[in-house]
Amino acid sequence: MKVSGSVSAILAHKKASTVWSIGPNAMVINGIQLMDEKNVGALPVVDNGTLVGILSERDYTRKVILKGKSSKETPVREIMTKQLLTVNPGDSITECMRIMTEKRIRHLPVLEGANLVGILSIGDVVNWLISAQTATIDNLERYITGDYPP
Repeated sequence: MKVSGSVSAILAHKKASTVWSIGPNAMVINGIQLMDEKNVGALPVVDNGTLVGILSERDYTRKVILKGKSSKETPVREIMTKQLLTVNPGDSITECMRIMTEKRIRHLPVLEGANLVGILSIGDVVNWLISAQTATIDNLERYITGDYPP
């Protein structure tokens, strides 16, 4: 299914435009607390202005909890995902859906050149898809009832 729109369109419609991030030397507990405080499921890991990884709830559960590590004594760099998949603002939403589905990931950092300009979650993509389908249904209903502009 091809969905119209680009990453930049989703970013423009997100309620929160701030991208929260954490440094690689911070302790995992600080990342988890920030995710809780900001109600996000992942944090880009930024070192000297460069995206170096991503810290997700999945990283925490699999690399701290299951391994018996202490979140107060484990630095983010030890558990962050380093092999990053990213998109740019001009990429299509269809491409984002493909990447997220095939690679089984829930968050995609958005880079413009080397600059982190946003993060796209699977929830953002699903909300966009629902809005697009709702608009299509509304247009079809107006067309059928003769209320569609010529």
